[in-house]
Amino acid sequence: MNGLDFSIVVQACPYLWSGLLFSLSLTAAAFLVGMLLGTLFALVQHFELRILSQLVRSYVALMRSIPLILVLFWFFFLVPVVLGHLSCNGRPIPVGATYTAFITFGLFEAAYYSEIIRVGLRAVNEGQFEACQALALSTFDTYRHVVLPQVFRVASPIILSQTIILFQDTSLVYVLSLTDLLGAASKLAQLNGRLVEMYLAVAVVYLIISSTASQFVASLRKKYAIAGARR
Repeated sequence: MNGLDFSIVVQACPYLWSGLLFSLSLTAAAFLVGMLLGTLFALVQHFELRILSQLVRSYVALMRSIPLILVLFWFFFLVPVVLGHLSCNGRPIPVGATYTAFITFGLFEAAYYSEIIRVGLRAVNEGQFEACQALALSTFDTYRHVVLPQVFRVASPIILSQTIILFQDTSLVYVLSLTDLLGAASKLAQLNGRLVEMYLAVAVVYLIISSTASQFVASLRKKYAIAGARR
């Protein structure tokens, strides 16, 4: 290889773009599923719903103690076997790599978002609940209109920080032979032999997206710190 030739990166932009779109789609889907389930898990623990609370705590502890790549393998190889036994035909029912990625990422991230929201719930001032009781608001309306909006607002910097990590973790789908941004660059690098150019280009993309998001998180932290000081 004689010198660096980034023209090959320009030619590969459409393919790299498709990989980036997959990474962003996976991030968005996992964020939505993770936040929905994470909020439910946090509320279950917050209200201490006996058996459900114990199950949620065990699930969160399990997901937070094992690598995401291992969960991907579990889902991809074990779930088809379980589905096969449940269907009584004894043969594994393939789930598919794409479904595996989207479902696994959502379930995995739910554990992390759950802890963030749970801590946020504990930080809500008791006076907020007393005020809602004085206004005769139901428990559902109290959490829907008063408590959760505050939790999401205050916890948004941490939630976004976790989402940045989620975006970076999407590169793990290579183990399922899916083509994300890094996977697209890797395939092209092996095809044309321009490993340095391809991986440098992808590193720049990850850097731009992650640093921009991090700057936004920093601005949110500063904003809420100033708001808190004024109170």
